Parts: sequence; C-alpha cells; structure tokens
Amino acid sequence: MVQKIKNRVDKILNGVSTADVPARIFQVFIITLIFLNVFAVILETVEGLLSRYAGAFKVFDAFSVLVFTVEYLLRLWTCTTDKRFRGSLKGRFRFAATPLALVDLMAILPFYLPVFLPLDLRMIRSLRLFRLLRILKMGRYSESLRMLGNVLREEKEALLVTVFGVSILLVVASSLMYFIENTSQPKAFSSIPAALWWGVATVTTVGYGDMYPITPLGRFLGAIIAILGIGAIAIPAGIVTTGFTKEIQKRHGKKSVCPHCGKDINESPEESSIAHKNP
Repeated sequence: MVQKIKNRVDKILNGVSTADVPARIFQVFIITLIFLNVFAVILETVEGLLSRYAGAFKVFDAFSVLVFTVEYLLRLWTCTTDKRFRGSLKGRFRFAATPLALVDLMAILPFYLPVFLPLDLRMIRSLRLFRLLRILKMGRYSESLRMLGNVLREEKEALLVTVFGVSILLVVASSLMYFIENTSQPKAFSSIPAALWWGVATVTTVGYGDMYPITPLGRFLGAIIAILGIGAIAIPAGIVTTGFTKEIQKRHGKKSVCPHCGKDINESPEESSIAHKNP
C-alpha cells in the first residue's frame, strides 16, 4: 500500500504522462508559484511597495517556502522508486547531490538560514535576492529548458572551442591595446586587466564608450577587433541554432535529407554503411 502511494506521488511530481491530470495540475501550480515568487522579489526592491505590503510579502514567502519544502521532502521520500537511487540512506544522499535536487534545496534554504544562524539585518536582506534562484526550478518542469540543456550538452565541444578562441582573442587584443594606448591614456589603459574591459565591450560589439583608443594605431587595431567580434559572437549563435534544429528534428522524427544523394545529413558514416547492408 505504501509503495503504491509512493509510486503515485512520484508520477505526479515528475509528470511522467501528459495525460495524467493531477500531474499536469501540479506542474502548472508549481510553475505559476515560481513566476509569482520572482515577481514578488522584483516588487520588494521598490521601497514604497515593500513598506506598504511587507506583511503580504512575508506571508506569501512563507506559503511558497512551505510548498517548496513539502515538494522537496516528497521528492526525497519517493526518489528510491528510481533504480539510480535505491537504498534508504545512500540512495537519498545520491539524489540530494543531483543538480535539480540542489536547486530545490537552494530555493528554500535562504528562508531557514536566519532561523539557525545569527545573521544581522543586512545579511537577511541580501538573502532575499537568493530567492531568485527559485526560477532555476523551472528546468524541472519546462520542456523548452530541457531542450536547451540537451543542445548545450550535445554542442559543448564546439562551444568550448569557440569560447577558448574568443578568450585568446580578448587577451591578445587587450594586451596590444594596452601597449599602444598606455602612453597616451595612462589612466584609462592603466593595465592589461583594465584593457580587458575595453576588449570585452569591443568583441561583444557593445561599445559602452567609457574606454576607446585615440591613437591612429589604436583605432586601426580597434576596428579590426570590432570586425572580428562580429564573427566571434555569430559562431556560437550558429552552433546553438544548429543544435536546436537537430533537437527539434530528432523529437519530431524528421531527417535532414541531402537534395543530391538523398542521405540523412546528420547520419554518421558507420550508421549509413549499416543501413545499406541491412535495407
């Protein structure tokens, strides 16, 4: 009897079936509560609203923490239904160390810290900002965020290579700009780390305008870095876009067919040879 209840609670918490009405109601309720929590944290930064509705904010926060705490405890209780977390203690410790379980814990921990630790009022005020971490709980319920996670995992090698290349470009460009502009602007380009701020603003094509070269050679280098920055930003965007296209096609069972040979573009040579041997 207890095992049946545990299995049923686990299915509701994890939304195994889209046709499961209680599971869908629970997911919609939690997602709505997360959004309302983020909205409440934003409104609390308005001093007029905070002083006028401080009691309402506290009650809503306490209610939210109660719901998230019950959810977290239920997940700890039902996690043993998963083969990966078998075992009353070890299994639950393994579950508690998973990324999503840690996010669930961080969503409620700031509320309980002042109760167990003697913190001053300034520290308690800053802990309110950590409630924004509750929006990370969306990753458990949002199909779109799960898809984004899959794309980043699939394309992590290409993205890491791109980030490494951009980092090298930043260091080289900032170092050159420091040696070129330091004599003319000793305060603005006082060091290579200070020049890195110019490099980030230029490579990302933001261009805040607080630091800029004034020498002819510095302006020439700045123009080159700005042009290279367009490609540096476009490459990772293209990688992620391609990854999303593959993920969507995979979910819908569609293939990217070459118009010339009729083969699946995403299919590896090994898979193609096996398919030809076993038509």
